[in-house]
Order: sequence, then C-alpha cells, then structure tokens
Amino acid sequence: MPHAVIVAHGQPSDPEPAEAALRNYAQRVGATAGGVTMHSATLAAPKRLETVLDGLPPDTVIYPLFMANSPFVTSALPKRVPGFRILDPLGIDPALPALVADELKAHADNLGWAVAETDLVLAAHGSGRSRIPAASARAFADAVGKLLEFASIRIGFVEEDPTITDAARGSRAQSLCLPFFACEGGHALEDVPSALAAAGFSGHVLPVLGNLPGIADHIGKRLSEHFSERVRKAPSSTRSL
Repeated sequence: MPHAVIVAHGQPSDPEPAEAALRNYAQRVGATAGGVTMHSATLAAPKRLETVLDGLPPDTVIYPLFMANSPFVTSALPKRVPGFRILDPLGIDPALPALVADELKAHADNLGWAVAETDLVLAAHGSGRSRIPAASARAFADAVGKLLEFASIRIGFVEEDPTITDAARGSRAQSLCLPFFACEGGHALEDVPSALAAAGFSGHVLPVLGNLPGIADHIGKRLSEHFSERVRKAPSSTRSL
C-alpha cells in the first residue's frame, strides 16, 4: 500500500486548527488517490511531520501544498525529511491554470457576468525575501489570461508591492477576487478581506484556490498517477507498492 503525506505551512501561533483542517483536506484527496494511504502534517506544528513519517515506508512521497517552489519547499522541507521523495508543489502544477480557469468561468456564469467585462484580482502571498512566490503568481496569472480574456487581471501581494489594496483599487463592481493560497489560513481570512475593504472592493471573493471544486480531486489523481508510473517503470521482479 503506497503512502503520501500532504504538507502545508500551518499556523505557528496556533498549530492545531490548521492541522485539523489539513487532515480533512487529506481525506478529500484520498477519495481519488486510487488506494494511496493519505497522511498530513504542517511545518508549524513541532515534530508533527517527523512523527507522521516515523514508521512509514521509505517510498512514501511528500506532496507540498504550497503555491510556489519556494525555499520552504526546496530547502526547509528537504532538511526535515531527508531521503523522502518530494513532489512538485500545487502552485506549479501545469494543469492548474486550466482547472482554475474552468472554475472562474463557472463563477462568472453563475453571477451572470461576461468574462470579457469582468476584472480578476489575484490576491497572493508574495515575499520580502524571495522573488519566487511572486513569480509563481505572475506565471499563473499569465497562463489563466491565455485561457480567459478578462477585462483586466490585477495581482497584489500580502508581503510585497503592489499590495492587494493597490491591485483591487479601481476595479469594477463586476470583479472576481481569487485568493492565490493553498489553504484557508490567517492571510485568506484576515489579510485579504482587510486589504479588499481598504480598496473599496465590491466584487465577488472566491474560496482560496486550494479549496476550489476539483482541486483536491486533482491532487489525488496526481498521486495515483505517480505511484502507477513508478510501478510501470519498476523491474518486473520488484513490482509491488
């Protein structure tokens, strides 16, 4: 039986609510993961990741529920889990823009809005120390823009300029705001609404990207594909999960 651990950043000041939310998310992922046993851990909960991995087989894979290949994924996480395979994070999945574009179109249709007459505000994290998170958000916005012709696509960040307030200011009432976050934490629940209010934003705010319909299912399918491909490539004498 293959195993996978979904890892998210979590909330250092209060780890347990984020842990519980991630456990529920992992269960949703498991529904389409094709027999993969799902586990979860946040980096913010002391020793939680190490405890989860203790006793799991060495072919267990780590799925980073992050929106960029940031230093958390490329440096901090490998130091915590030496020897374990770390898959690409959600935010750089090549299928993600098309999946989200479908959801954006569905939301606009449900509101009776034409996409061409709708502004899209992408509210992302950004970073004061690394250019990678902002670059990931911009690459995603560019990809979505090739699939849907919004009136405008505006990007703002929590931790760098332009801010979410800057991006949302002047947007029309017929606007969608997509929080470019994998999990519903403090940024999505507090920082984004506050920034939008400061801009006088009167559009429609979607769930965080990771909670959009179909995203958890897609992660499950990705994990199932990973293990199926590994079995296919294994020598016939060692084909077992």
